[in-house]
Amino acid sequence: MAKNIMIQGTMSNAGKSLLAAGLCRVFRQDGYRTAPFKSQNMALNSFITADGGEMGRAQVVQAEAAGIPPDVRMNPILLKPTTDMGSQVIVNGRVLGNMDAMAYYRCKPELVPAVLEAYRSLEREFDVIVIEGAGSPAEINLKREDIVNMGLARLVDAPVLLVGDIDRGGVFAQLYGTVALLEPEERARIAGVVVNKFRGDRAILEPGLRQLEQLCGAPVAGVVPYLHLDIDDEDSLSARFDRVSDRRLVDVAVIRLPRISNFTDFGPFERYENVSLRYIDAPRDLHQPDLICLPGTKSTLADLRWLRQSGLEAAVKQAAAAGTPVFGICGGYQMLGRSIADPEGAEAAAGTEEAGLGLLPLDTVFRGEKVQTQSRGRFARVDGLFSGLTGMAYEGYEIHMGRGEEDLPVLQSAGNVYGTYLHGVFDAPGAADAVLEALCRKKGVDFARLGAFDAAAYRERQYDLLADAVRENLDMELIYRAMERKS
Repeated sequence: MAKNIMIQGTMSNAGKSLLAAGLCRVFRQDGYRTAPFKSQNMALNSFITADGGEMGRAQVVQAEAAGIPPDVRMNPILLKPTTDMGSQVIVNGRVLGNMDAMAYYRCKPELVPAVLEAYRSLEREFDVIVIEGAGSPAEINLKREDIVNMGLARLVDAPVLLVGDIDRGGVFAQLYGTVALLEPEERARIAGVVVNKFRGDRAILEPGLRQLEQLCGAPVAGVVPYLHLDIDDEDSLSARFDRVSDRRLVDVAVIRLPRISNFTDFGPFERYENVSLRYIDAPRDLHQPDLICLPGTKSTLADLRWLRQSGLEAAVKQAAAAGTPVFGICGGYQMLGRSIADPEGAEAAAGTEEAGLGLLPLDTVFRGEKVQTQSRGRFARVDGLFSGLTGMAYEGYEIHMGRGEEDLPVLQSAGNVYGTYLHGVFDAPGAADAVLEALCRKKGVDFARLGAFDAAAYRERQYDLLADAVRENLDMELIYRAMERKS
C-alpha cells in the first residue's frame, strides 16, 4: 500500500500546489513511484488527457514533476466556475452537469465513492501519493461534508503539512487560527506547519516559530522562501496578471478576459529574454503590440459582451485593420468569427446569439456535448505572416462546447488573423520560434537577439530547482517519518 502525505493550506493560493509538485519531484528523485492527488479542484485551467478526460492543470504539473502521464484519477472532481454561484461539475474527466453551490453541496456525499475509487486505484500502482487539499480545512461551515481537506485525510489516513502564506501577512494568526478551529483528531494529523513565501532572514522569525510550535502542538517543518520559478500557475490568482512588463524587442499583448482560462497557452513567449508578455484589460494599455492574443474563456458569450463594452473589441479590430497580427485560441478563436449562437442554452440563456468580431470566417454553435480530445499532427498550409508554421508538427488538446458547422483546419487564418481550438499550440518544438521569427522579420530585427530556448529542458530544470528548494527548506526527515505513521 502506498505511503502518503497531504499538503493543506490556511487559504487558497498559499502555495500548496507548488509544494506538492516539489515533493512529487523529490520522491521521484529518491526512487519512489509517485503520483499526485487532489479530490476536488476548482479552476478554469484544465487539461485533456490521452483518453479524452478533463482534469485540473495543477495535477498535470505535479504529474510532470513526478515523471508520469496525467490521469483523471489524480483529480476525480473538477469544478469550473460558470457564475459567481455555480460551476460545471466534472467527475472522472466527464461533465456531470452545471450546479449552483447549494446543489453541489448536497451532491458531495454521493461523490465520495468516486473519490475513493480513484485514490485506491492509484494507491495500488504507486509507492507514494502526494495529496493536495483545497482552500482551508478550517472552513467550519463546510466541514460536515468535507471531501478535500481533513475529511479526505481521515478517509485515506494521511498525515498533513499545514502551509501558511507569509507574503500576505499574518502567517502566525493564519496557522494558529486554522489549528484552533480543528477538532482534536484533526489536529493530531498535523505532522508539521510550514511558513511559505518568505522574503528575508529566517533568524528574525525564530522567536515566533518556537512560540508557534507551542501554540499549534506541531513542529515547524520548514520556512520556504518566495520562489522565482517558471512553473505553471493553477488559476487566475496567478501573479503574472499583475506583473508590469516593460515592452521589449517583441511585445505580445494578451487580452485578460474576466473568465480567462488556460492562460498557460502563452507561457512559451515569457521565456525569451527580449519578449514581453502583457495581460491587459483596457484599451489604454494596448499600445502598439507586435501580436495580440485572445485566450480561452469559460464563458465565451459573456466575455465577448465584456470585450465589446470595454472598448477592447474596437481596439483589436482597429489594430488588425492596421496590420497587427491577432491570434485567438479556443473561446478567443470563437470571438474572432462572425457569430456565436447558443440555441440549447449550453452556456447562456437558450436562444442567445451574438455577433463576433468578424475577423475570421467562422460561425460557432454551442451544443450540449463538450469536445474533449487530444490532437496531434502537422499543420496544413498556413497563409500570411505565420506561414512558417506550415508542415510543422503540433500536439495539444481541445476543450470547448461550441464548434463550427463546417470542417475547419487546425489553424485557420484570414489575412493577419489566426485562430485555433488547440490549447498548447505554442508548446510544440519550433512553434513559438516560428511565430517570433515572423514578428522579427516584420520589424526588421534579428531573431537571435531574443535568445535561444529549449522548452523541454527548461521545464525539467525548473522542476529540479523546485526540488532543490524543497529539500533545502523543508525537513524531509520529518516528512518521511510522518509518512510511516498510522493513526
